[in-house]
Amino acid sequence: MTTVDEAIVRAPVSRIFDIAREVENWPAFLPHYRFVRFRHRTTDGGGLVEMAANRPFGPLNWPTWWLSEMAVNTEAPWVRFRHVGGVTTRMDVEWNFSPTDEGTLVRIIHVWNGPSWPLIGPFAATQVIGPVFVHGIASRTLAGLARVAEQATMAARPSAAP
Repeated sequence: MTTVDEAIVRAPVSRIFDIAREVENWPAFLPHYRFVRFRHRTTDGGGLVEMAANRPFGPLNWPTWWLSEMAVNTEAPWVRFRHVGGVTTRMDVEWNFSPTDEGTLVRIIHVWNGPSWPLIGPFAATQVIGPVFVHGIASRTLAGLARVAEQATMAARPSAAP
């Protein structure tokens, strides 16, 4: 299963990258995130991070939880996660950031062979977990962080003199 969520964010790479890699702040910006906690940190800004989010279905929320090993590369730049706990164990996720004339192309790529459930694992991954849950949460996360970066960019611009 592979899902790709992407958007042009009208902000410099450095701004959206900083917002995306500071995952512990996501719940303040994203109403669908219940919590993000580091169990331990590494020198690159990553570490072992526990995340929980809701996947909304109209007025109802389906709670999700996962544990990831997170790595950050400020040169490339990218943020990578390897899920090591939860239903999506063994899922690889990469956030990458490319400058464009309009700002930054942010791409989130999830790659996963699915859960190790006999018979239904591949079906569950490709028909339910990937398109409904992974894409449903990632698209909201990207849109929400893009809004934060764009608002910060607008606030940082000098106002035109009358």
